[in-house]
Amino acid sequence: MSSLATLATPAPPSPNANPSFDAVAFDDAVMATYGRFPLALVKGDGCRVWDAEGREYLDFVAGIATCTLGHSHPRVVTAISQQAQTLQHVSNLYYIPNQGALAQWLTQHSCADKAFFCNSGAEANEGAIKLARKYAHTQRGIEQPVIITANASFHGRTLATVTATGQPKYQKNFAPLVPGFHYVPYNDLAALEAAIATLDQDHPQVAAILLEPLQGEGGVRPGDRAYFQGVRRLCDEKGILLILDEVQVGMGRTGHLWGYENLGVEPDIFTLAKGLGGGIPIGAVLCKDHCNVFAPGDHASTFGGNPFVCGVALAVCEAVTQLDLVTNVQLRGEALREGLAHLVSQYPQWFEQVRGWGLINGLVLRSDAGITAIDVVKAAMAVGLLVVPAGPQVVRLVPPLIVSAAEVQRALALLAQAIASLAVEAD
Repeated sequence: MSSLATLATPAPPSPNANPSFDAVAFDDAVMATYGRFPLALVKGDGCRVWDAEGREYLDFVAGIATCTLGHSHPRVVTAISQQAQTLQHVSNLYYIPNQGALAQWLTQHSCADKAFFCNSGAEANEGAIKLARKYAHTQRGIEQPVIITANASFHGRTLATVTATGQPKYQKNFAPLVPGFHYVPYNDLAALEAAIATLDQDHPQVAAILLEPLQGEGGVRPGDRAYFQGVRRLCDEKGILLILDEVQVGMGRTGHLWGYENLGVEPDIFTLAKGLGGGIPIGAVLCKDHCNVFAPGDHASTFGGNPFVCGVALAVCEAVTQLDLVTNVQLRGEALREGLAHLVSQYPQWFEQVRGWGLINGLVLRSDAGITAIDVVKAAMAVGLLVVPAGPQVVRLVPPLIVSAAEVQRALALLAQAIASLAVEAD
């Protein structure tokens, strides 16, 4: 892992304080679609970031599981610079060599045969929904296809993907929602079987089942291996497509290159974004040949798969394998969960359990804890550690995949300090 250490820890930058930053002016100009923390980040290096006042933080958010190689990694910086000096954008009406190379890497390293590129996870899931609907119409003769998704899921903010998301709080005030979705409990095979039987009672309606291998926004809930194998069996028996949303768990984050590898199944279609570009916006729909039913004119994206984003994403992909980041994720994730479990044992009145795979982990609060995930996040920020909620009762830790053993221990020490401060306030 010496090459990883060399590339992951370049000389620290001199934070460029920006005292002119004006939060009031920001809020005057930007739509209030986020409840922002009072923190303006202006510089990053590896697993560290600095705010406008020059204060350093250990970043265990990574843009919410996005900065695969951390901040300003030499490979990403080089890829950005080289591509910016070569070619940024051309239309998909022409061949784009970087796009082809990225598609080849993804298909050679996964169960997929074909790739389509877009700009985000929501767009990737939109593409998968369209692909499944066309397959249902053209291959199975289904006139009104239904896609089954899970309660507590999260698939995006567009109208179709927010409808696919099994959380009513994200759908409030956006009716009428897109028809053709049905929700079932996660990890409950009997409920899924009953839903399919009901929906298909008179004639086939179920076109696809869309699931996250691990529910991220739904509270860092790993999929059950037996459940997913049962889902795969049902899909095979009934001709239903299995779509896996790997937007948050793909690209090595779970300790395998793909989340589905934790479950012993292969999807017909899966989606990527977040970590694929290491912070550069890109999404992808990956599918097997048998459901590759898109034809020219069926789907498109002006910016999707352009030379710039594909050049950077390819550099990220190659780094994941060449630096053996999956092994690093396994080792660091095991140490992180061990440390979090110790915190659970220290504060049983507040914490219930630790959930997760690799470097996507959740510290779960008791329902009667008297504090929320936001309280822990704020206390951690005050001592120099960035973590993020996954719902009101789960503190999510998703550091860059290059995180070192020392940085994991530092994060655990800071989190313990933050929780101790909350304990003093509670007394």
